[in-house]
Amino acid sequence: MADDRRFHGVPLRFIYTPHPVVGMPPSVLRGYIEGKDPATQRTVIEEVIEAITKPVSEDEFTRDFAPVPRTGVRQTLLEPDTEDNLQRLFYERGWTDGLPIILPTEERVAEMLTGTNRAPDEVVAEIFLHDTQEYLKFTVEMVAIIGVMAGAKPEHLPVLLAVASTGQPSIPGSTTPFACMLLVNGPIRNEIEMNSGIGAFSPRNLANSVIGRAWTLLTINWGYMRLRKQFWTSQGNPIGYNNMCVAENEERSAWQPFHVQKKFRPEESVVSLFRGWSFVNNVVGSSHRSVGKDMLLQLGALPGLFSAATLILDPLVARHLKENEGFHTKLDFCRWLSENFKMPAGQFWGTDLIHMMMAPLADQGVEPYASWKKLPEEALIAPYDKPENINIVVVGGETSPMWKVADFAYAVSASVDKWRARPVTDGCADGSCGLPDEP
Repeated sequence: MADDRRFHGVPLRFIYTPHPVVGMPPSVLRGYIEGKDPATQRTVIEEVIEAITKPVSEDEFTRDFAPVPRTGVRQTLLEPDTEDNLQRLFYERGWTDGLPIILPTEERVAEMLTGTNRAPDEVVAEIFLHDTQEYLKFTVEMVAIIGVMAGAKPEHLPVLLAVASTGQPSIPGSTTPFACMLLVNGPIRNEIEMNSGIGAFSPRNLANSVIGRAWTLLTINWGYMRLRKQFWTSQGNPIGYNNMCVAENEERSAWQPFHVQKKFRPEESVVSLFRGWSFVNNVVGSSHRSVGKDMLLQLGALPGLFSAATLILDPLVARHLKENEGFHTKLDFCRWLSENFKMPAGQFWGTDLIHMMMAPLADQGVEPYASWKKLPEEALIAPYDKPENINIVVVGGETSPMWKVADFAYAVSASVDKWRARPVTDGCADGSCGLPDEP
């Protein structure tokens, strides 16, 4: 929305309706439109008509096109106090996730900053806050402060800076319980002793724990979790405490690492972010059925939104798929899943999330959704029609042939090496000199 203000010359006017919206029948939704805006007590449809017909005032242009940069607003240092009082103060001001933190003293922050060669005042990300119409510039020092609070070490800072540079929140403003995953590839995994093997998603590894937590603390301090301002989720999601932070088990994988698929060099360290709602666990059974066919069944439990899915496979499962089922690359398997998963059109369009997100595309004539919308309910479609939107990540310790099938969509990847204390010169900071896709 900020991009519309900046680049298209269209100040946006916000109108609020009652909630919930998801899952409500058309009669209820129509009642929202014909009823009162809970914020203004005016009729919603009248506000909509006014918003799209009333000429834009000079004040709106000034406010919408020149959001106030918010830097240096917070006081740099707090008055000395007891640890208990400061812990309480951080919590009461909404700077924490509710768990105790490491207090970011000047000395601790200075030590954290030794993990990068960047200046403390360098801007890492610019975050737009919709409710206050402000841009928040987040600096290297601010990320270092968050790192200290999360319990991170200086060697973790380049990963945190890479995450922050994406501007991606771990808990976006939504009424639904989003969950996220943070994947690290490349040499830094081993340098900071991240876990990609036994119990990789479990609470037992320092780097996995503090990096994952720091992403949530970043999100909180970006302003994305202010109750009823940016934070609206009805139930929330406990994954947000750590965001499924993990490293890929490149050494034991039968296939290319994930970051190489995204055109980064194998020797470059990279962080990749994913977002979704749900996942299903399973394990290879003793019946010797096709693992690929089992995964097809599990895809049916997911909505198939924008063809996105993420498979998290133990190395045993990846090796089985390559050696016993003939899938020589990740993309080979993704293409097979794309071609072989079928669903009745009525079941696809009957999902609230699909109807909300995809039906407007069908109405606009976007293919294949426009054609799918015209089919009889019993007609079979292949909702994962874009195999490149199916992601495969290899994680696990080979003690059990486990896998997870998730509706997580890939969001973005960012180089870690550009933020190191000693820059890596033989890597590819922006991914533009990467290798081709798997054959």
